[in-house]
Amino acid sequence: MRPMTMLEMNHVTFGYKRSVNVLEDFSLSLESGAVYGLLGKNGTGKSTLLYLLSGLLRAQQGSVFFKGKDVRRRLPETLGDLFLLPEELVLPNVTLKQYAKMYAPFYPYFSYEQFFRLLAELDIDDAAKLHSFSMGQRKKAYICFAIATNVSLLLLDEPTNGLDIPSKSQFRKLIASNMTDERTIIISTHQVRDLDSLLDHLLIIDGKHLLLNDSITHITERLCFDELRSGEQMDEPIVSTPSLGGYRVISRNTSGRETVIDLETFFNAVLDNREQIINALKD
Repeated sequence: MRPMTMLEMNHVTFGYKRSVNVLEDFSLSLESGAVYGLLGKNGTGKSTLLYLLSGLLRAQQGSVFFKGKDVRRRLPETLGDLFLLPEELVLPNVTLKQYAKMYAPFYPYFSYEQFFRLLAELDIDDAAKLHSFSMGQRKKAYICFAIATNVSLLLLDEPTNGLDIPSKSQFRKLIASNMTDERTIIISTHQVRDLDSLLDHLLIIDGKHLLLNDSITHITERLCFDELRSGEQMDEPIVSTPSLGGYRVISRNTSGRETVIDLETFFNAVLDNREQIINALKD
């Protein structure tokens, strides 16, 4: 069965100042059942895009529809079915149990059982005050709450900031194990290595525009990602960048090989060699 269209953004223009647009004539269509990685340099509009998708910001031009409803109307059925986890967390001085009691009623599909189970998996004390937590603990607790809302649209803005290496691994497992065909997850990040194995689809923005909108499956069907030792050669690579002890190489996949995407190298290649990469993906 074909996935349903979850989000439609049509010709959106938005700027915080009238003379400077962050996004310009920006269009995007996203389906259910996928984890999208939203990549871009700092200051290129990733957070702005998430806030527009959630209805917290209103476009000067264009429209955004979530499940066929205009997000600018901020209808209860829309707000109860999407959740935005911001990069900066300002949380009340209450326990996690109290926090859940305060905010869970806004989400019709919230699961207390799931929330407390996720907290236990991450060894977080649900009776402790949020203000006593470190930044990483607060982030993990809020991620648990976000997942337990069981909303159709989950927007995560730099969710791995403040997490140590084991916690980043836990984050990936939480997202993967709580993904469903009815849910869409968009993860905005500049820490691309944190998400290599998690994403189904890539969105790359730069400046005011969408540079790339493609699935990981299609990218790896068209391109090969290899690491060569110093002295090794490869015919006609599209991109070759130095790495420790050799080179990271992107080349056309002419033999049907299966390789794992090197997200950091690919992201930089799209920024620096966009025309060559796009042409290779089209061939």
